[in-house]
Amino acid sequence: MPRLIAAGADLDLVFRVDVVTEYDRIDALSLPRDCRAVEAAIASHGVGLLCVDPLMSTIGAGIDTHRDRELRTALEPLARLADRTGCAVVGLAHFNKSGGTDPLSLVSGSRAFTAVVRAAIGVARDEDADDGSCVLSQIKNNLGKLSVTSLRYVVDEVAISTDEGPAHVGLLRFIGDSERSVYDILRDASDRDGGDRAERDEAVEWLRGWLTDQGGEANPNDAKKAAVAAGIAVRTLERARRSAGVTTQRLGFGRGATYVWRLDLSWTPHARHARQATGVGIHGDHVARMAPTETATDSGEGHR
Repeated sequence: MPRLIAAGADLDLVFRVDVVTEYDRIDALSLPRDCRAVEAAIASHGVGLLCVDPLMSTIGAGIDTHRDRELRTALEPLARLADRTGCAVVGLAHFNKSGGTDPLSLVSGSRAFTAVVRAAIGVARDEDADDGSCVLSQIKNNLGKLSVTSLRYVVDEVAISTDEGPAHVGLLRFIGDSERSVYDILRDASDRDGGDRAERDEAVEWLRGWLTDQGGEANPNDAKKAAVAAGIAVRTLERARRSAGVTTQRLGFGRGATYVWRLDLSWTPHARHARQATGVGIHGDHVARMAPTETATDSGEGHR
């Protein structure tokens, strides 16, 4: 509730779905068992958005979430519900810690989680960002193009007054477009766990020298072109950038925004290795939000 208030939500248009058994006991929502009851609630209140968080916790106890065929028996009725009612269904799932680079393959459980949905959005914390921001990218879309710009956001702490005193909650704030995507962040994390260190170290030295010659900063595209001319692959250069103490700075806003790579003059190889050794595990901060339908109408009101 405090987070909804902080986000400016109209609380008259928000309600929580509880499952009441024949003995008047509150039970957890279970799929596909409760799909018909949920659909009835959506229809009676004119609901436009159903949020399921986390999606994994609503899967029936007898269903093995790692078996594609079994999991589909829970997810496909939910997708059909969305199609029949016109209500958008958004489910939240977490990435596992397998260390891969494909966001769709990293969602915990069976591939059915990402196969059934029509669109998927991935979120990852960017450890390369100085402001502690996260990146949001579209990682699947069966209804439109995938080549859309990733967005960057931070979570601010705000205090909300409640009957029990102030509640400190997070408020998401978008700060603009992101040059890096969720795929880029996952790839960098995987490369840190194991890759061609000699090749990357060579690119680190080249990048720092080239940026020094450019006065300490340059357009990323110019850096990539120069690297290719020097025999360094673009992917290797992107891996090396973080290790070289080169930060990405955003200039301007909206569609006219540009980016520069800027050399950190306080960087040392010792500091780089220390940071890699003490860094927080990145996969714990990754999530994927999935929407089985693309439409969203007016939200309903009431309580069930």
